[in-house]
Amino acid sequence: MNLSDILNETCVVPELKSKNKKDVIRELIEHLWRKNLIQDPMEAEKVVLERERLGSTGIGDGVAIPHGKLKNLKQVICALGVSREGVDFQAVDGKPVNIVFLVFAPEQRVSLHLEVLSKISRILRMGPLVKRILAAGDARKICDLIMEEEFNLKNERERS
Repeated sequence: MNLSDILNETCVVPELKSKNKKDVIRELIEHLWRKNLIQDPMEAEKVVLERERLGSTGIGDGVAIPHGKLKNLKQVICALGVSREGVDFQAVDGKPVNIVFLVFAPEQRVSLHLEVLSKISRILRMGPLVKRILAAGDARKICDLIMEEEFNLKNERERS
């Protein structure tokens, strides 16, 4: 699966308003709900916060990938939010998070869920992508940057 299959500019919040972890998660879930991509925002929030209680999804280098599985989904959905000031996400490196990539997968598709999380992690931890996303400013540019990195990663693997 390619990120371009699940990420488009309607899923991007280029300037998060929220200032803390729980509110950022809620803001991104509400964004997905307003776009009719999830049916039950309260259930979605419960699932993600339960996962966060197991350990922070702040993977370091300014990135967090909160995620969960939902019963009534047919495909993976996501939202990407950007915080220029950074949010305390209790990341593994102790630094604020600037890029929050929220992911929901169908409950019965565990391997797909893990594949998407792995791909997001690899792409967002490549070089200066986080800084480039912070400088991008709008949803279309952010999507273009991620797709470019995904393409570069694919080409790099094919050359190896």
